[in-house]
Amino acid sequence: MNGWSLKNLKRLIVAVIGMTVLVIGIAMIVLPGPAIIVIPVALGILATEFAWARIALHRVREHIQRLNNNKKEKSP
Repeated sequence: MNGWSLKNLKRLIVAVIGMTVLVIGIAMIVLPGPAIIVIPVALGILATEFAWARIALHRVREHIQRLNNNKKEKSP
């Protein structure tokens, strides 16, 4: 395959699938659908191969935890 290894092929497949799911999730922000679930799933897929996605997923998790903590503090 002319310089292509199985690792590169796996990385390409993960990138295509992850980016597709991410674009669908972003579209769900304005369209009906569970964007708040789909976007982190897409980042999880991409995080298996890309460091930038791991960092973004970590930030999303921290943000969700902060929101949950604020919600618990405000409830009587």
